[in-house]
Amino acid sequence: MHTKYENRSEAGDFLAIHLEQEIPKLNLVVLALPRGGVEVALPIAIRMRAPLEVLVVRKLGAPKQNELALGAIASGGFIYLNQDLADDLKVTPKQIAKIRDRETRELERRESLYYQGRERMTLADKRVLIVDDGIATGATMEVAIRAVKASQPKALYVAVPVASLSAIERLHRFCDHIYSLQTPSIMGAIGEYYENFMQVSDERVIQVLAEAKRASERNSLD
Repeated sequence: MHTKYENRSEAGDFLAIHLEQEIPKLNLVVLALPRGGVEVALPIAIRMRAPLEVLVVRKLGAPKQNELALGAIASGGFIYLNQDLADDLKVTPKQIAKIRDRETRELERRESLYYQGRERMTLADKRVLIVDDGIATGATMEVAIRAVKASQPKALYVAVPVASLSAIERLHRFCDHIYSLQTPSIMGAIGEYYENFMQVSDERVIQVLAEAKRASERNSLD
């Protein structure tokens, strides 16, 4: 029987308490995967006294099974494709290209909306913590890790409230450590681990980023 979090914010609170004992705060940057990861990341960024930024990643959902990830794309042109799964589902290269083009347009729309013209944080030589609300297959997180590693951070960590054991076993070699409060060997949908798993709006993402910025500014005055 697994534990259910009341919502993403509560899951973030639990994660923050755990991470405070595990990760050095010096030169730490928290990167959230929008949209759901943003609400998990806010209490972590506040408790760790770290700036919060978003890393836009889009899942490449299979035709007629959008929740099933064929792969993912991230800022900077990074792409991960599970070719074996695409072959099993008989998804053609033309279909994959169409899905990628659609998700690229959405990725660019969200980047423009979330960054609002500001410069992106420099990740080189920083400790970077990638946060999401959960990891099921790991496709989205893998492309996020690849995108961040290209910036040559000093250290790269991943933190989520729940992650499938198989995804952790596959992803752990790509980063310094993966922190997950629950690691089921058999995992269904991420939403099953939350009482409230309502979709997070673009407006809420922008609001959370503003809250994090105000908290960071207060910390700089301390």
